[in-house]
Amino acid sequence: AVMQNSRSMSCSCPSLKLREVVSIYFSMICLFLIILMAALQGSVPRRNDFPYKVPLDPKGLLELSWNVSYPEQVVHFQLFIKYLQFGLLFGMSDRGEFENADLAVLWSDGHNSYFGDAWSDAKGQLHMDSQQDYQLLGARKAHKGLYLLFRRAFSTCDPKDYLIEDGTVHLIYGILEEPVRSLQAINISAIHRGLQRVQLLKPNITIPELPSDMKPMEITAPDIVIPSQETTYWCYMAELPEGFLKHHIVMYEPVITAGNEALVHHMEVFQCAPEFDSFPHYNGPCDSKMKPDRLNYCRHVLAAWAMGAQAFYYPEEAGLAFGGPGSSRYLRLEIHYHNPLVFQGRHDSSGIRLYYTASLRRYDAGIMELGLVYTPVMAIPPGEDSFILTGYCTDKCTQLALPAAGIRIFASQLHTHLAGRKVVTVLSRDGREQQIVNADGHYSPHFQEIRMLKELVAVFPGDELITTCTYNTEDRSRATVGGFGILEEMCVNYVHYYPQTQLELCKSAVDPGYLHRYFNLVNRFNDEDVCTCPQVSVPQQFYSVPWNTFNRDVLKSLYDFAPISMHCNKSSAIRFPGEWEKQLLPTITERLREPVPRCPPTPGPQPAAPIPINLGELRKD
Repeated sequence: AVMQNSRSMSCSCPSLKLREVVSIYFSMICLFLIILMAALQGSVPRRNDFPYKVPLDPKGLLELSWNVSYPEQVVHFQLFIKYLQFGLLFGMSDRGEFENADLAVLWSDGHNSYFGDAWSDAKGQLHMDSQQDYQLLGARKAHKGLYLLFRRAFSTCDPKDYLIEDGTVHLIYGILEEPVRSLQAINISAIHRGLQRVQLLKPNITIPELPSDMKPMEITAPDIVIPSQETTYWCYMAELPEGFLKHHIVMYEPVITAGNEALVHHMEVFQCAPEFDSFPHYNGPCDSKMKPDRLNYCRHVLAAWAMGAQAFYYPEEAGLAFGGPGSSRYLRLEIHYHNPLVFQGRHDSSGIRLYYTASLRRYDAGIMELGLVYTPVMAIPPGEDSFILTGYCTDKCTQLALPAAGIRIFASQLHTHLAGRKVVTVLSRDGREQQIVNADGHYSPHFQEIRMLKELVAVFPGDELITTCTYNTEDRSRATVGGFGILEEMCVNYVHYYPQTQLELCKSAVDPGYLHRYFNLVNRFNDEDVCTCPQVSVPQQFYSVPWNTFNRDVLKSLYDFAPISMHCNKSSAIRFPGEWEKQLLPTITERLREPVPRCPPTPGPQPAAPIPINLGELRKD
């Protein structure tokens, strides 16, 4: 009995170990699956993890949502397609062209569907990219439509790919309405396509705590009918209540009439000049001859929003003052409607909702204009693909006008007219460039918003703020001069900062005397006469210049070395005391290094082949 017992015991031991091993094995598998699921959930955002959203097409059939991961240097995209036909193109290009574009393409032959990273050449022909950097994460059909989820690194170091940078990104899309045999068979000139501009790389800013006594104020259009034309700027005058005391605006957000999300392109609220006791009521197109001239004196920006932008928050320690003594009660709302499909009878009550508080914060926020003075002495010759003009806020001005503790810039709005292509403002100290305040290498005059900076920029007395604008006038036959007209040009950065100072404008222009010498030189070296008589205006003199290579190069050199006239102005448009004419250009001894794109680790050679997607058979509606 004892022997049998010992045999039975000896037999039972291995089976016990086996159960333990099996248990451990399955535990390890479960743990591995949990880790795997966590990793996948980390790389594939949930549906509610896309804080930014913009309609791509005017009908609202395509909607883009996205988020930004700065640690990973990646953008996650979610495309919603309301009625999928035979696929779509989505991508980016320098200025919204379909040539030389970087594209993610979904296409179908009617039976099978595919997704791939592609690029278009200078003729618009599509090619599969040898480096597949648009990474498909999933496709999900819902009763509302199709959700397509994919990701793209900021920088891929692929010469065929678009570098995603701070500033404006021109997104392009195309809808395939017929089945296609292959990617190469897609004719981009024959498809329904369009363009949308956004700021993809939104700053990762913590929302500040808001005051408990905060109140809303809506400045909205009074149920207007959007004109049945492609572009309309609509102006509406609003009024603060009688006896409205000083308050601080601490945030604002858009109010968009449901159904008009794809038509309301951008909006601004301006406060009028306080020197006028009253302003006429007006509700109509901004370019109408019926618009009272006095509305042109409503130019102090209180709020600005553009499509794709979120709510705007002031830093906890500052607010934008409005109301009270020295502040106008009159406000002008300006809405840009983009209606390319010329919808008729569409009503709209969109606008901006201001949130304000009577509990004043520590600092009043201020707005300062940097760049170039609005003057025709700064001009761009015709036929230029990349002409540069620079405006200066000099050390002499900041030394005189800024407090010893300096100011903190927290937001910026760049501005040019139609020829502007790039804008950048750089902070310089003791001749050495310190940091970029704001830059937009793909700037569009059709997409202007106040952008919160990723970090505060400290500016101290003696610092210089240098704003450079790049222009393209290839489509123009005569010189473009500086001025207020839409076919004239500007180069401005409205910086939002605290604490508010008396300095409202810190800008420059070339010294007029040196420009006069330029016109004399042109006279001497050209057979054609350029009248430099005092009674002939500067624009007329520029219009009569024969724009040969010599005259272009000399003008560029003039702007690069000639002394400047500085405008170091208080809010009353009076200059600070001092000598401001014929000032030498700031000397820069050390420039910022060009950022080197960070290349993501390559997983090894990947075949340039599309990914099959099971979407079932697709049919034409």
